[in-house]
Amino acid sequence: MTRGKQKIEAQKKNSEKNQKAKGSQLEARAVGLKVVCPICKVQLANQKQLVDHYGSKHPKENPPGNSE
Repeated sequence: MTRGKQKIEAQKKNSEKNQKAKGSQLEARAVGLKVVCPICKVQLANQKQLVDHYGSKHPKENPPGNSE
């Protein structure tokens, strides 16, 4: 077990390490979501998910072509 100055330095080091590891999940999610449904504006990760979305949420509409 450490005492005094070693303990304080160890606590600082651990707190800095933990702060760098944390990040916003919303930011990471926004990077991954690239396809947007033009009807309801929901964001999806890829074209296949957009086709599946159209099949379940907009069955009377045809999905847009692959614009990537």
